Amino acid sequence: MTARDVTVPASKPPETPEVDEARTARPGRGLPFWANPRLGLVVVTAALVAIFGSLRPAFFNERLTIVPLLADVSVFLIVGLAQLCVLSLGHMNLAVGRMAAISAFVTGWAYTSLSVPLYVGMVIGLLAGAAVGGLAGLIIARTGVNSFVVTLALDFALLGLVTLLYNSVTGGVSFAVRPDGMDQLRNDTFGDYCAGDWCGPSAIPLVAPLGLIAALVVGYVFRYTRLGRELLMTGSSERAAQYSGIPTGGRVVAAHAMSGTLAALAGFLLAVNNGAFSANIGEGFLLPSFLAPVLGGTLLAGGAVSVLGTILGATLTQVIYKGLNLLGFVLDELKIYLGVVLILALSLDRLRVVLAERRGVRP
Repeated sequence: MTARDVTVPASKPPETPEVDEARTARPGRGLPFWANPRLGLVVVTAALVAIFGSLRPAFFNERLTIVPLLADVSVFLIVGLAQLCVLSLGHMNLAVGRMAAISAFVTGWAYTSLSVPLYVGMVIGLLAGAAVGGLAGLIIARTGVNSFVVTLALDFALLGLVTLLYNSVTGGVSFAVRPDGMDQLRNDTFGDYCAGDWCGPSAIPLVAPLGLIAALVVGYVFRYTRLGRELLMTGSSERAAQYSGIPTGGRVVAAHAMSGTLAALAGFLLAVNNGAFSANIGEGFLLPSFLAPVLGGTLLAGGAVSVLGTILGATLTQVIYKGLNLLGFVLDELKIYLGVVLILALSLDRLRVVLAERRGVRP
């Protein structure tokens, strides 16, 4: 029996320990060790780090590579978590990049027009992202239209809206405002470290803890809260979830609102890393948003997620991107290789499911 085959009798409340154990299935448990996606990601990432470091010693340079790499991992980890939230239902969010863009616009407008502090503007942007994501979830829940169609249409609508807003408010250019603390968040590292008698700045950028906090919050929601268990139950079998008394429509709205909030946070961090709130924020989010969770073991069909796997998947993706960049590959070539990685990840995801079904264990 796989995680997606689990049904819950109507007489059993959704918060019972048995349901919690069934719905928080850990990807890879019960499979042969070589089929565990997280172990594979660790091995592949370590091998690539060694290869890129030997070919380009600059790969280990703190200021040139390590700090920007960790900053990018933080952004794309949050992007992957945004997609993970809807993948838990078997849905997808094709508008994740545009949600980041509209949220970044709202944040930039708040800094310019309201002169709010840095993190107040961030919260305003997160609320905007939650509202847009919740709207997408509400349309899906009320109409029954597939999430692919709804979020694709929303992506086109937001593309036009973001362009119109920037043209009308800033004349088509990015917001010039730089609130207090933005440059420090962009450029500074987190604390110092010492080796013997020598002390220097850490290689951990200030944006990295925000990615870690987001991962911990999402992991806590899916592991320990009723909302997380009900999202996974709905993704495993919506009919069984309804028979168990779960308000599946509300859970669809909640998952998409969570996705929009995380997309907004990723857009904020990317704007900070770039030094500007512009209309092109989030343009490159769609492919990495699927790569990180799918590589990490989150099921496309819903019902099982892996936050740890998403962290590893985001790290591997950015190691590939940074390493190939140092080797002189151009942007278009990088996109080709990342696309191939996604195809391989989807194939491995299907292989894991087939193995699990044959062995009678959860994927």
